[in-house]
Amino acid sequence: MMKEFWNDRFAADEYIYGMQPNMFFASCLKLMKPGKLLLPGEGEGRNAVWASQLGWDVDAIDYSATAKAKALRLAELNQTRLASYQIMDLNELQINKSDYDAIGLVFVHLLPAERSQLHRKLAQALKPGGSIILEAFTTDQLHYQSGGPRNPLMLYNADLLSEDFSSLEMVLFEEKVVTLKEGEHHAGEAAVIRIMATKPDV
Repeated sequence: MMKEFWNDRFAADEYIYGMQPNMFFASCLKLMKPGKLLLPGEGEGRNAVWASQLGWDVDAIDYSATAKAKALRLAELNQTRLASYQIMDLNELQINKSDYDAIGLVFVHLLPAERSQLHRKLAQALKPGGSIILEAFTTDQLHYQSGGPRNPLMLYNADLLSEDFSSLEMVLFEEKVVTLKEGEHHAGEAAVIRIMATKPDV
């Protein structure tokens, strides 16, 4: 059912979350030396295409074939390419340990059991010194109409993410109200949580 929902949502000709990268993700990634990047739940490719232009080797994942087609089109428009774009349910993700220099999770919202399993798997997939960059809606987002799930179980808070990423060192961890300008579905004031967390070198 969710696959059909996202395929229908991404069927529009326009890029519904815009063609520019998420601002928080971009601000963090620009501080890092390009390497191997994983973007689960990447959708229409705005973050993947931007990162590839910076020299990152980008693996993207989503379970919407419609989203993949738009992402590849966006890459072509920007005269770049993605290393891979897999159509996959994130619950079925199998990933090697210590494989990625960075992982970006931009508004990837899952139910509790799925969320914690994926987050722990992704933490293990980081190389020593690698970082996870995450922006997501908090439970306070229910007071706003700027996007995100309306199911409170799919919204996040500091305690949940601290537990999920307990094996990592927090470089940045904040909850705040921001103004989103990411296409028609992420527009206006929003309650978000942002983290940048790094895998210890030792």
